[in-house]
Amino acid sequence: MAGSPALKFTVRRQPVVLVAPAGPTPRELKRLSDIDDQDALRFQLPIIHFFRRHDGRDDDPAAVLRDAIAAALVHYYPLAGRLRQLEGRKLAVDCTSEGVLFVEADADIRLDQFGAALQPPFPCLDELLFDVPGSSDLLDTPIIHFQVTRLACGGFIMASKIQHTVLDGPGMVQFLAAVAELARGAVAPTVRPVWARELLMAMHDDPAPPTIFTHREYDDVRDASGTIMPLESMVRRSFFFGPGELSTIRPHLPPAVRRSATTFDLLTGCLWRCRTVALAPVAHEEMRMICLVSPRGRKQQSGGTPVVPVGYYGNAFACPVAISTAGDLCANPLSYAVELVMKTKREVDMEYMTSVARLMVRRGRPHFTMVHAYVMADVSKFGFRDHDFGWGTPVYGGMAEGGIGHMTGVTSFLIAVKNSKGEDGLVVPVCLPSPVMDKFVEEMRRLMHPAVGAVAVPWQLPVIRSPI
Repeated sequence: MAGSPALKFTVRRQPVVLVAPAGPTPRELKRLSDIDDQDALRFQLPIIHFFRRHDGRDDDPAAVLRDAIAAALVHYYPLAGRLRQLEGRKLAVDCTSEGVLFVEADADIRLDQFGAALQPPFPCLDELLFDVPGSSDLLDTPIIHFQVTRLACGGFIMASKIQHTVLDGPGMVQFLAAVAELARGAVAPTVRPVWARELLMAMHDDPAPPTIFTHREYDDVRDASGTIMPLESMVRRSFFFGPGELSTIRPHLPPAVRRSATTFDLLTGCLWRCRTVALAPVAHEEMRMICLVSPRGRKQQSGGTPVVPVGYYGNAFACPVAISTAGDLCANPLSYAVELVMKTKREVDMEYMTSVARLMVRRGRPHFTMVHAYVMADVSKFGFRDHDFGWGTPVYGGMAEGGIGHMTGVTSFLIAVKNSKGEDGLVVPVCLPSPVMDKFVEEMRRLMHPAVGAVAVPWQLPVIRSPI
């Protein structure tokens, strides 16, 4: 078990401060893209890093990080501004240089007391990332909130919350990489930031092209049976998948699918199917698996330049949805769910992204439907574990929790971790009502039995449980 939910400790916080850019920056209004300001992204995304004591350093990490953040904000000056809402619910950053929130704290706990393997859910997260009154509002509040908590052992925790409308996971990793480089003495970030939000802006003066995408993720679905997860009686568990676990699941697929399915495809199909069985919906009801897919890293056909520029830190992903009736999802083998996920991911390219941008403008920036929906995002390759602020790379770096904000019970992530044995793998935080979680665990155990005729490593289900 990684980290005891019953773990208690005291955090002493110093007064909240605003960290402004270390030098002069332009005062201007910068509009977000039409991907950025959709309803589904109007919340704060929590991230956390745990660092061991560094024997070669005795300086204060809070002071070093505060100065490095101020230096990085000169290059990323929109992050020191404030969000404003314009006509048509359009969001823009007013580059006021007011700064980001910064909280300095001390905790009477050692890093080893969190357990041998760090992974969500983390005990007392609200103490490690204190919700400063008013800071969770969307408009006219700091875009990023940092808290650096020194531990009794000499290690420290850096937690942060970002306004997701302004930057996505890779964008936050890029900004933190700049902070890390400057903290280690660099003069400027290696990767220069690129705003370029017009790249994913609907062209209002151009005639709309024929619609070739259905965008069923934005269906207007009535929640007739109360299927959006309640916040009461929810529990959080994390499931670890290393090479042994994956080698147990993969033989459940036929050879052709087994060879072509990525780890994301495999685990997303597995979790979607088990979750559906656990929820026990009516057989004819449609179940939705929303997969966050990004064209980052892909090249244009002519010239070989990236379709999303290097240095772009805005939201650059879409939310295509795989849809199946509950009956079909439960009655068919695992490969049925996996192939639906694979097909859904293939839809996303830059044409799909610009089509979403047009939909946002045309329909008032809607939220994707959460009725019978499950959202999965792979953040394992973003690089959260690579940040070295001068104290070495973190013991854990990544999402602070699974179900977040208004999407508690709906969202999970694939997060890169090491387990208590030192094995690299992925952890998936899951949040469900208590009785549903029990059924979900049972279904996962059934799937972990080796497929007939396959040689697979026996699997034990490591779970963490804590009430919300």
